[in-house]
Amino acid sequence: MLRRINPVLPELLAGIGLYGLVVQFAGMWFAADQLQYALGLWIGIILAMGMAVNMAVVILDTVDAMAVKGTAVRAGLWSVLRYVVVAGVVACAWYFEVGNPLAMFLGVMGLKVSAYLQPFLHKLILQIQKKSAKRGDGPAN
Repeated sequence: MLRRINPVLPELLAGIGLYGLVVQFAGMWFAADQLQYALGLWIGIILAMGMAVNMAVVILDTVDAMAVKGTAVRAGLWSVLRYVVVAGVVACAWYFEVGNPLAMFLGVMGLKVSAYLQPFLHKLILQIQKKSAKRGDGPAN
């Protein structure tokens, strides 16, 4: 289903998840409160994944709307709403002391890191699929 929205969306989400694992394992050695660090990080990772899906849907809707009406006002509104939601979640987490807000920010930045690393992840996935197909245990074409 995600591939129908945008062909690279599954790879982007996988990159965000991998980034989360790397940052989790790297940061747990330096965090004073490991539970708060982990909660904040994974709340940020979930926010980043939600933002990625929302952006892909909004881009798809905007392209359709541009073809019919020639306007893209809703895309700007969704962009602002995404950042308002992220700021609201960070503020609520800070107020209720659920998760580390700095770790949450690191999690949200997973969207940026994953976007930059997506071409490399795509090449890696293609290489794995080619090796799997040569061995005969890959998906049937």
